Amino acid sequence: MYTILMAVGGEREPAGYAAEAVANYPGEPTEKQVTLLNVQREFETPDEGEPVSSEDIYDASTFPASVDAAMEVLEEAGIPVTKRREHGDPASTVLDVAEEIDADAIVLGSRNRSPAGKALFGSVTQSVILDSDLPVTVVSRD
Repeated sequence: MYTILMAVGGEREPAGYAAEAVANYPGEPTEKQVTLLNVQREFETPDEGEPVSSEDIYDASTFPASVDAAMEVLEEAGIPVTKRREHGDPASTVLDVAEEIDADAIVLGSRNRSPAGKALFGSVTQSVILDSDLPVTVVSRD
Protein backbone atom coordinates (compact mmCIF):
# COMPACT_ATOMS: atom_id res chain seq x y z
CA MET A 1 0.00 0.00 0.00
CA TYR A 2 1.37 3.41 -1.01
CA THR A 3 0.50 5.92 1.71
CA ILE A 4 0.17 9.58 0.73
CA LEU A 5 -0.24 12.51 3.09
CA MET A 6 -1.97 15.32 1.29
CA ALA A 7 -1.90 18.61 3.18
CA VAL A 8 -4.94 20.74 2.34
CA GLY A 9 -5.28 24.42 3.15
CA GLY A 10 -8.44 26.46 3.04
CA GLU A 11 -8.49 27.14 -0.70
CA ARG A 12 -10.50 24.80 -2.95
CA GLU A 13 -8.52 25.16 -6.17
CA PRO A 14 -5.08 24.03 -4.93
CA ALA A 15 -6.74 21.16 -3.06
CA GLY A 16 -8.49 20.11 -6.26
CA TYR A 17 -5.30 20.26 -8.32
CA ALA A 18 -3.47 18.14 -5.77
CA ALA A 19 -6.30 15.59 -5.57
CA GLU A 20 -6.42 15.29 -9.36
CA ALA A 21 -2.66 14.70 -9.45
CA VAL A 22 -2.90 11.98 -6.79
CA ALA A 23 -5.83 10.37 -8.62
CA ASN A 24 -3.58 10.15 -11.69
CA TYR A 25 -0.61 8.57 -9.89
CA PRO A 26 0.37 5.26 -11.51
CA GLY A 27 -1.02 2.04 -10.11
CA GLU A 28 -4.40 0.79 -9.08
CA PRO A 29 -6.50 3.09 -6.91
CA THR A 30 -6.79 0.42 -4.22
CA GLU A 31 -2.98 0.25 -4.00
CA LYS A 32 -2.93 3.80 -2.62
CA GLN A 33 -4.33 5.34 0.51
CA VAL A 34 -4.55 9.06 1.20
CA THR A 35 -4.80 10.99 4.43
CA LEU A 36 -6.10 14.51 3.88
CA LEU A 37 -4.65 16.79 6.54
CA ASN A 38 -5.88 20.27 7.38
CA VAL A 39 -3.93 22.21 9.99
CA GLN A 40 -5.32 25.23 11.78
CA ARG A 41 -2.41 27.54 12.44
CA GLU A 42 -1.80 28.49 16.07
CA PHE A 43 -2.23 32.15 16.92
CA GLU A 44 -2.92 34.46 19.80
CA THR A 45 -4.22 37.99 19.45
CA PRO A 46 -5.35 40.66 21.91
CA ASP A 47 -9.09 41.29 22.11
CA GLU A 48 -10.05 44.27 24.24
CA GLY A 49 -7.48 43.46 26.90
CA GLU A 50 -8.01 39.69 26.96
CA PRO A 51 -6.05 37.53 24.50
CA VAL A 52 -7.88 35.27 22.08
CA SER A 53 -6.12 32.05 21.20
CA SER A 54 -6.65 29.75 18.25
CA GLU A 55 -7.19 26.99 20.81
CA ASP A 56 -10.35 28.81 21.91
CA ILE A 57 -11.91 28.45 18.45
CA TYR A 58 -10.29 25.23 17.20
CA ASP A 59 -12.76 22.46 16.37
CA ALA A 60 -11.23 19.17 15.22
CA SER A 61 -14.49 18.10 13.59
CA THR A 62 -14.93 21.16 11.35
CA PHE A 63 -13.17 20.91 7.99
CA PRO A 64 -12.96 23.58 5.29
CA ALA A 65 -14.80 22.94 2.02
CA SER A 66 -11.42 22.36 0.35
CA VAL A 67 -10.99 19.09 2.26
CA ASP A 68 -14.41 17.83 1.16
CA ALA A 69 -13.66 18.83 -2.45
CA ALA A 70 -10.37 16.90 -2.44
CA MET A 71 -12.04 13.93 -0.77
CA GLU A 72 -14.72 13.85 -3.46
CA VAL A 73 -12.12 13.72 -6.26
CA LEU A 74 -10.17 10.92 -4.56
CA GLU A 75 -13.23 8.84 -3.67
CA GLU A 76 -14.53 9.20 -7.22
CA ALA A 77 -11.20 7.77 -8.42
CA GLY A 78 -11.66 4.81 -6.04
CA ILE A 79 -8.81 5.73 -3.72
CA PRO A 80 -9.29 4.98 0.00
CA VAL A 81 -9.16 8.30 1.85
CA THR A 82 -9.42 9.56 5.41
CA LYS A 83 -9.42 13.11 6.68
CA ARG A 84 -7.75 14.57 9.70
CA ARG A 85 -7.62 18.01 11.32
CA GLU A 86 -4.87 19.25 13.60
CA HIS A 87 -3.94 22.45 15.42
CA GLY A 88 -0.39 23.81 15.44
CA ASP A 89 2.40 24.96 13.20
CA PRO A 90 1.41 23.76 9.70
CA ALA A 91 4.84 22.73 8.42
CA SER A 92 5.93 20.83 11.51
CA THR A 93 2.48 19.25 11.87
CA VAL A 94 2.61 17.99 8.26
CA LEU A 95 6.01 16.43 8.92
CA ASP A 96 4.92 14.92 12.25
CA VAL A 97 1.76 13.40 10.78
CA ALA A 98 3.69 12.03 7.79
CA GLU A 99 6.00 10.24 10.19
CA GLU A 100 3.12 9.05 12.38
CA ILE A 101 1.20 7.47 9.49
CA ASP A 102 4.41 6.16 7.89
CA ALA A 103 3.68 8.07 4.68
CA ASP A 104 5.56 7.24 1.49
CA ALA A 105 5.05 10.73 0.04
CA ILE A 106 3.66 14.18 0.80
CA VAL A 107 1.51 16.13 -1.66
CA LEU A 108 0.82 19.86 -1.41
CA GLY A 109 -1.36 22.03 -3.60
CA SER A 110 -0.05 25.47 -4.51
CA ARG A 111 -2.05 28.46 -5.63
CA ASN A 112 -1.05 30.29 -8.79
CA ARG A 113 1.49 33.02 -8.19
CA SER A 114 2.80 36.01 -10.09
CA PRO A 115 5.95 35.45 -12.17
CA ALA A 116 8.09 36.89 -9.36
CA GLY A 117 6.22 34.82 -6.74
CA LYS A 118 6.86 31.61 -8.65
CA ALA A 119 10.55 31.85 -7.74
CA LEU A 120 9.65 31.04 -4.12
CA PHE A 121 7.08 28.77 -2.56
CA GLY A 122 4.99 29.76 0.42
CA SER A 123 6.69 29.36 3.78
CA VAL A 124 4.82 26.15 4.70
CA THR A 125 5.56 24.50 1.35
CA GLN A 126 9.18 25.59 1.46
CA SER A 127 9.64 24.27 5.01
CA VAL A 128 8.07 20.91 4.16
CA ILE A 129 10.26 20.54 1.06
CA LEU A 130 13.44 21.43 2.93
CA ASP A 131 12.77 19.44 6.10
CA SER A 132 11.17 16.26 4.76
CA ASP A 133 13.03 13.04 4.10
CA LEU A 134 10.10 11.93 1.93
CA PRO A 135 9.37 12.80 -1.69
CA VAL A 136 7.26 15.97 -1.76
CA THR A 137 5.08 16.79 -4.75
CA VAL A 138 3.87 20.37 -5.15
CA VAL A 139 0.97 20.72 -7.58
CA SER A 140 -0.16 23.92 -9.27
CA ARG A 141 -2.49 24.51 -12.20
CA ASP A 142 0.30 26.20 -14.22
